[in-house]
Amino acid sequence: MKRIAIFCGHYGSGKTNIAVNYALARKQAAEKVAILDLDIVNPYFRTKDSQTELDAAGVELICSDYAGSNLDIPALPAAMQRPIADRTYTCVIDVGGDDQGAVALGRFADQIKEEGDYAMLFVVNFYRPLTRTAQEAFEVLREIENACGIRFTGIVNNSNLGPETTAEDVLCTGVKTEKLCELSNLPLEMTTVAAPLLGEMQKKLRQVFPLSLQKQII
Repeated sequence: MKRIAIFCGHYGSGKTNIAVNYALARKQAAEKVAILDLDIVNPYFRTKDSQTELDAAGVELICSDYAGSNLDIPALPAAMQRPIADRTYTCVIDVGGDDQGAVALGRFADQIKEEGDYAMLFVVNFYRPLTRTAQEAFEVLREIENACGIRFTGIVNNSNLGPETTAEDVLCTGVKTEKLCELSNLPLEMTTVAAPLLGEMQKKLRQVFPLSLQKQII
C-alpha cells in the first residue's frame, strides 16, 4: 500500500478501469485521494468518464484539458504536481498506453523515485493483441520502463474478455502470468475480476481485486 500507485500497460489493457477502482478503494481508508490522468494518447475511455462516481466518493480527479485532442506534445496541467509533491495525498496515476503514453510520466520520474513510496504496476490482458504471450508482454513492459525512467515493481493480471469473462478465462492465464513474473523478476500484486466473480475467484486465487465499477469500451 504505497502512497503513489502507478498503473501502466499496453493499449486496451484495462489500466484506466483498474486505476479508478483502486482510487475508490483507497478512499475508504485515506482522507485525501487524487487520481491523475496522464493518458493523453487518445485512449478508448478516460478517468473523466467516471468523474460522477469519483466526485461522489470524494476522490479528486486531475486531467489534461487537451486530453484526446491529438496533440503531439503532452499538455498537462500544473495541478498534476500537487498530489505528487504533497505527501498527505494518496495518489493514483493512470498512464497512457505503451512507451508513447509513458513519456508523460517521465517528467515526474525523479521526484517519484526520490521519495521512494510508490508502486509501479504493469497491467496485462493476455487476451489483447500484442500481449498474447508472456514474452510479448515483457517486451512492452521494458519499452514502458525505458520511456518513463521508472522500473516496475509488480504485475497486475487483468486478463478478461469483457462482460463474457468467466472464472476459467482468468484462471487459464495463470501460467502466462507466472512466466511474465519470471521474465521480469517481479511479483504478481493482484488479479482483477469483475465483482460478480469475486466470491468464486477468492476461493481459487490470492490477492484478488474486484472491479466494482465497470466502464464498457465502445
